[in-house]
Amino acid sequence: MSSESAVRVAVVYPDLLGTYGDTGNALVLEQRLRWRGIAVERVRIGLDRTVPNSCDVYVLGGGEDASQLAALTRLQAGSGLTQAVQAGASVFAVCAGMQILGTWFTGSDETRHDGLGLLDVSSVRGSHRSVGEVVSAPLAPLTQAVSGFANHRGVTHLGPGARPLGHVVRGPGNGTPDGAEGAVQGAVTATYLHGPVLARNPELADAVLSRAVGELAPLPLPAVQALRERRMTARRHR
Repeated sequence: MSSESAVRVAVVYPDLLGTYGDTGNALVLEQRLRWRGIAVERVRIGLDRTVPNSCDVYVLGGGEDASQLAALTRLQAGSGLTQAVQAGASVFAVCAGMQILGTWFTGSDETRHDGLGLLDVSSVRGSHRSVGEVVSAPLAPLTQAVSGFANHRGVTHLGPGARPLGHVVRGPGNGTPDGAEGAVQGAVTATYLHGPVLARNPELADAVLSRAVGELAPLPLPAVQALRERRMTARRHR
């Protein structure tokens, strides 16, 4: 049942933007709130709905070209997500979701499509697919490396308004010579990493939440940390 005090986590068009289990990122955010005794409400934005401006956290996943364009068309039909960001909501986007939030991107037909302009990034189609496990060195406020799985053909350039989420140590990143991975601008966080990536990176999950709800108490959960360490160890031994 809805509560004005509950943190509202919106899953944006999961039927279009849900590649590689990216909608699981919302489940991770919800559970980390519940473990802290914070009420949470999931808002599933189906294809028949426009995105409301009343949620606290918005999650967008990856998708193929046709799904990406369909999601973009629906998002451009309303202004709810932009209004929410302007009001301080936190957004977490993966792969196609990151490109949608940018200023523009080109699709498989090399046509340029205007994005939502919530991230100062632009994306073009690369000459080859970037596939594989990734480890990126953290940038403040993160202190732990971020790991995930990349599978994309985009090359994403950051403008002056955005900064990288991290710098690649192993594997592909945004596809640019500077080794950047992902992008952060205000309360908007984006990455090319699937997984779902927040299940592997609890510190990143809490950073996304804290941008919406403020400082969070730490969670002493060794099982969650064990999953992260197993993935990091596996990547180091490849």
